[in-house]
Amino acid sequence: MPVLYPVFALFLLTAFSTLRLAYLRLNAVKTGAVNPKFYRDYQGFEEPEKLRVASRHVVNLYEAPVLFYTVSIIAYVTEVGGFAIVAMAWAYVLLRYLHSYVHLTSNKVLLRFRLFATSQAILVAIWIMVFASMLQKHLI
Repeated sequence: MPVLYPVFALFLLTAFSTLRLAYLRLNAVKTGAVNPKFYRDYQGFEEPEKLRVASRHVVNLYEAPVLFYTVSIIAYVTEVGGFAIVAMAWAYVLLRYLHSYVHLTSNKVLLRFRLFATSQAILVAIWIMVFASMLQKHLI
């Protein structure tokens, strides 16, 4: 079960980012910074950069992390979530938090990319370890 705790931590980041985006959008419409018609089909009007970045960030949290959620559930169901896999899952989540912080504050592209690339490398390693553990468990 420890392999599922990082899943909840990443969910909290996604939920926070989504609620933050909703707040920013509502506030932008309320203050007149964005024409509400923009949100019909996201065309025809400009959205401030801060909102574009926040929106892109939320989309990003619904892309690659889906693979993390999937492999975590596979590890849990097949009971192969050993210490190394759990530690790597926490490392993945920590890197996603750091990536979020950089993306939503300084937005330093090279640093953001390094954090993302490292998180992706860890995600690939988790998949390999889960698959290898499943094979080992099945073959024994």
